[in-house]
Amino acid sequence: MPDFAIYPSLTGKRVYVTGGASGIGALIVEAFAAQGAQVGFLDRDREASEALCARLEGVSHVLCDLRDINAMQLALAELRAKIGPADVLVNNAARDDRHDWRKIDAAYWDERQHTNLRHMFFAIQSVAPDMIETGGGSIINMGSNSWWEAGSGFPAYATAKAAVHGLTRTMARELGGHRIRVNTVVPGWIMTDRQKTLWATPEALESHRNRQCLPDLIQPEYVARMVLFLASDDAAMCTASNYMVEAGSI
Repeated sequence: MPDFAIYPSLTGKRVYVTGGASGIGALIVEAFAAQGAQVGFLDRDREASEALCARLEGVSHVLCDLRDINAMQLALAELRAKIGPADVLVNNAARDDRHDWRKIDAAYWDERQHTNLRHMFFAIQSVAPDMIETGGGSIINMGSNSWWEAGSGFPAYATAKAAVHGLTRTMARELGGHRIRVNTVVPGWIMTDRQKTLWATPEALESHRNRQCLPDLIQPEYVARMVLFLASDDAAMCTASNYMVEAGSI
């Protein structure tokens, strides 16, 4: 196990994570908790949420389907009541379900945008006033290597993820005067349980290894480490930018 950094500036920080019950999100929650932050997350998976909170003492969660913006706003208010106003927001929640461009309809397209993009803006809208009042904060949006690599098999997902970068850039400008930093983390193909179960065939892995500059498959903790850095005071002058964790595949 690598000897990872400790960020003293994260001790006691109030951190909100969307989609925090499993996958990359769970590693992000765990990483912040290990830094001594006060962590709360939103997720719709009750079983996974309760299991993570049972394992990590002091972590809070609120059940929420982020496609329902009113419900998300109420859930964020509940999280605020539990741990206080956010110093850090990690817009992590997404699903990279595969779909055939010839077969999707308008309802499916809209659902993919609601799942992968829309909630990010409204989460920012919900937490930014508190950050303005406290004098700063860090917002980290999760992007994707999918559109950078011109990947196939999920055009609605890739379009939503491309839009994340526009959201990051414009909100960095909107909020920068209040010392609120907004950045995008760009994961490559990360070896979560979901990826390994659904799509990580030997052939696909070999093809992707050949695309990467580095030969090792990427574990989710490395994405979490980049998120920690961007949340910390070490990154105080970092905003409106993309931070790649993709082993050189782009």
